[in-house]
Amino acid sequence: MRILLTNDDGIHAEGLASLERIARTLSDDVWVVAPEQDQSGYAHSLSISEPLRLRTVGEKHYAVRGTPTDCVIMGTKKILPGPPDLILSGVNSGANIADDVTYSGTVAGAMEGALLGIRSIAVSQAYSYVGEDRVVPYETTEALAPALLKRLIATPLPEGVLLNVNFPNCTPDEIEGTVVTSQGKLVHSLWVDERRDGRGLPYYWLRFGREPVEGKKGTDLHALRNRLVSVTPLQLDLTAHELRDQLTKALS
Repeated sequence: MRILLTNDDGIHAEGLASLERIARTLSDDVWVVAPEQDQSGYAHSLSISEPLRLRTVGEKHYAVRGTPTDCVIMGTKKILPGPPDLILSGVNSGANIADDVTYSGTVAGAMEGALLGIRSIAVSQAYSYVGEDRVVPYETTEALAPALLKRLIATPLPEGVLLNVNFPNCTPDEIEGTVVTSQGKLVHSLWVDERRDGRGLPYYWLRFGREPVEGKKGTDLHALRNRLVSVTPLQLDLTAHELRDQLTKALS
């Protein structure tokens, strides 16, 4: 089985090294094509106005000056000797659940794989802070992902479907199980933080400020808060099918 790895945290991210160790429990034919720099929050964007620069980092390891989507396209269309059988995107530093899925470059890497007709799985690990330092328990993902991925790979998926897997912020022995979930709903709270540069001119940072939300049972939010691994099937078809008849009547 040929496996292509990518991420949105960048080629040197700790989570990508973790994902490679996981992938090597599944196959010896593992390729890494990841962004040169951090591309978090770039979602499913393409670099169509700038050239893509490619750098060889090591054997079967490549860095692309572009987005996760660019990396998957470069990997499948240019770098690998043939299409991969599996695309794994991650391990992201932080959960990709609820509305954040729409912003996620990690999920977008798997989304592009699904568009190309390749089985694709996004993998993310929730974290906490100790003081100002982010503490990501990658050991949880590494301990549990190999067995879980083997089961997911063996499960047939319809065309246009990818899997979004999230591990809760706890140690492996604290995990309560694995559940299949739906996307939860967050209170949207992106803040615009205005600051001043050295000349007194304004500039702005977008930053997150989450409101407390009680995730409904069956959602990815609820799963992670209850120390459950969340597996969410996502589909490329964004059509709200239940509204088609209603809109047809309204326009007739």
